[in-house]
Amino acid sequence: QVRLIESGGGLVQSGGSLRLSCVSSDGTFSPSSTQMAWFRRAPGKAEEFVAAIDRPGLRTNYADFVRGRFVISRNTAESTVYLQLNSLEPEDTAVYLCNSVRNLDGQVPAFAWGQGAQVTVSS
Repeated sequence: QVRLIESGGGLVQSGGSLRLSCVSSDGTFSPSSTQMAWFRRAPGKAEEFVAAIDRPGLRTNYADFVRGRFVISRNTAESTVYLQLNSLEPEDTAVYLCNSVRNLDGQVPAFAWGQGAQVTVSS
C-alpha cells in the first residue's frame, strides 16, 4: 500500500515561514509520476484543498485563501513535492497532507491519508 510521508511542519509565529516536503515510502509509486496536491485538516474539520501541481510542474492551482502566500513546487529527480508556506497566520494552523489527485482542483485523492505535517502558527 502506498504511503505518503509529509515533513517540515513546526511551530512558528504569525508572519513566519515553513517548507513542507512530500515523498513516497513505496518504491512502486513516485510523486513525480502524477498530479499532486496539498490539503490541510484543521482541528475538527475535514480535509481542505490547498494547492495542486501538474506532472511536468508547469501548471499550478491554489485555494482562494492562499492569496499568494504559498507556493507548490516539485523536484522530479528527487521525487519530492514541496509546499512553501509564507506569511503564515494563526488560521493556517492544521495538519498538512499531500496526495496524488485526478486534476488541479484536487479532486479524487488516490491514496489513504498519511500522518501529515503539523503546522502551528501562534499569534
